[in-house]
Amino acid sequence: MDMTTMTATTGLATTDLATATGRATVQRRASYVPPNWFAAVMGTGIIAIAAHSLPWQPAGLAEVATVFWLLACTVFAAVLVATVRHWVRDPEIARGHHAHRVVAHFYGAVPMAIMTVGTSTMVVGATVIGRDLALGIDVVCWVIGTIGGVFTAVAIPYRHLIIGRPAVGAAFGGWLMPVVPPMVSASAAAVLTAQLPAGWASHGVMAIGGVMFVLAALASLPIMGVLAARLRTGDVGAAHMIPTWWIVLGPLGQSVTAACLLAHVSPQVVAAPMAGTLHSFAVGYGLTVWVAATLWIVVAARLTARTLRSGMPFAMTWWSFTFPLGTYVTGSSALALTVGGTVFEVVAVVGFTVLVVAWSVVAVRTLRGVVSRELLRAP
Repeated sequence: MDMTTMTATTGLATTDLATATGRATVQRRASYVPPNWFAAVMGTGIIAIAAHSLPWQPAGLAEVATVFWLLACTVFAAVLVATVRHWVRDPEIARGHHAHRVVAHFYGAVPMAIMTVGTSTMVVGATVIGRDLALGIDVVCWVIGTIGGVFTAVAIPYRHLIIGRPAVGAAFGGWLMPVVPPMVSASAAAVLTAQLPAGWASHGVMAIGGVMFVLAALASLPIMGVLAARLRTGDVGAAHMIPTWWIVLGPLGQSVTAACLLAHVSPQVVAAPMAGTLHSFAVGYGLTVWVAATLWIVVAARLTARTLRSGMPFAMTWWSFTFPLGTYVTGSSALALTVGGTVFEVVAVVGFTVLVVAWSVVAVRTLRGVVSRELLRAP
């Protein structure tokens, strides 16, 4: 090979290398902000709500609730800006999220994050920004979250579970994410109803809350059945997906919260006989599902402990440890309010303590991943 040919070959090789390196650089710099980032908002805001609902209110707890409410608002703003930037910079990647068989289900986190911010603003932030402004924010968040939640509860399962017809071996806890928002809307409706004057608005909000409760319950049951079927096979999925088994706790704890809170506010909206019926339903349903949720915590904890011993890499799925546990805390507090009993008060306080510890671990690991940009790289 003469010198000219060698030079040309070397030049081509260099050009190819530069092109490949350039493509790799572009790929590394591509933004990647899937909808499961909104789970960080849910996991942070639920601490503020859970702190406010605890039956025991020691000194300093109100300040803790305020701090987590402010954190939830800050994280929500940051994730929203990052999401918009992601759609502008990398629209092809962003549009691909809704077609992904795993990522798509986490679109349910968006309406839940919005309603978590709204409810926490109402119950905690009102002391900071004033009741009227907090009520306005809560109404807007509830309306947007309810509409978005109905859409995710219908559209995503239809596309990925009915048309897609995945095998039982593909089931994971994230399948519940799109169908839980209406249940969050139901409990948020109860909080909102208590703040509205008697009249058509409070009646309408509570009625919608009841419809959302039924929708979420009916949509969750078949998915839970499939998840139970996969669990019986012994195949629980990859290590980094194990935290999603905690999501099963979400519809359980949230439905207990919603049933009890709706019953609690019903006397100011409906006639006494109907209010009595709702109270009886809340007691019977709440106690039954609370026991099921407690048993599920044992199952999920055993799966997590076993996986941690063999190695469970950090991923955004770790936020599944937070919001579902938070709903168990709020459900326990709501039962303490509805039926009384020291056991529910103790469980709520212990659960809240575990929740704060879990949030601290996950938040620190997430912050570390953001600083290193490990969590922001497109796969």
